[in-house]
Amino acid sequence: MIDLSPAGNQIYCVTNFQDLVFTPFNGKINAICWMRKLTGDFAEIVNKVKLNGNIAVLEPEELLELLLSEQGQLAREILLNDLKLLTAHGASPILNLIKCYERDDAYPFFPTDVYSFHVDRSPVPTDTFLCTYYGEPSEILPNSQAKQKVLVPEIRNELKKLYGGTDEGFEAFLSEYFFDLHYQAKHNAHPVSLGLGNLWRLAVDHPESKVLPCVHRAPKEQTGETRLLMIC
Repeated sequence: MIDLSPAGNQIYCVTNFQDLVFTPFNGKINAICWMRKLTGDFAEIVNKVKLNGNIAVLEPEELLELLLSEQGQLAREILLNDLKLLTAHGASPILNLIKCYERDDAYPFFPTDVYSFHVDRSPVPTDTFLCTYYGEPSEILPNSQAKQKVLVPEIRNELKKLYGGTDEGFEAFLSEYFFDLHYQAKHNAHPVSLGLGNLWRLAVDHPESKVLPCVHRAPKEQTGETRLLMIC
C-alpha cells in the first residue's frame, strides 16, 4: 500500500474504471487513483522484449506474440485490457519500455525534461492517464508544496538574460518554451509515489479546467532496470 497522505486533500481514490474516468475534478482534487494490486509477472514481459535504444513502444501485436508462462499471460491480459479500456474511452494509450528518458542540458540552470516536476498543458480539455507496471513509479508533488520555477528570483533573472527582449514579451517567451510548466519542491516537501499497478488520472492545464494542474515527474530509473509504463 502506498502512502497518499502527503497529498491526501488533492487525491481521490476509486475502485473501478468508470469512476476513474467520470469522477470530476473539483476543489483541490486534481489526481484520481484507481488503486489496484495486480497479479501476473510483468518482469517476464519486460525481459522478453529486446529494447533497442532508451525507449520503445510495445504494441499489442508484439505482446500477443510473446511466449509467456501462466503468470506472464496474466500480466499480458491486464495490459491488453487497460489498453482496450482507455482506447474505448477515447484516449490514445501508449505502452512504453523505458531504460531512461533523454536529459535536457540546453539550459543547465533550468532542465525541462520529464525528470523535472512539471504539469501537462493542452489547448483542449483532456486528462493525463498513467500506470507503472514494473520499475520505479512516477511521483506527484502536492501543489501546496510546489513553487513555479519562473517565480524563483534567481531563476527568473537567468531566464530574463536568456530572453533578452522587452518586458511585455517575457511571459509569452516563458510559455512558448514551456518554462512556466516546471516547478521545484519547497523545503520539506513530500512527493507522493504513484505506486505499481495503480491507474491514475491527472488534471491538465487547459482552458476549461476548474482545478490546478497536477504536478508530477518521471522517477530516476534504477541502473539496469527497465520501466513498463502506460501513458496517454
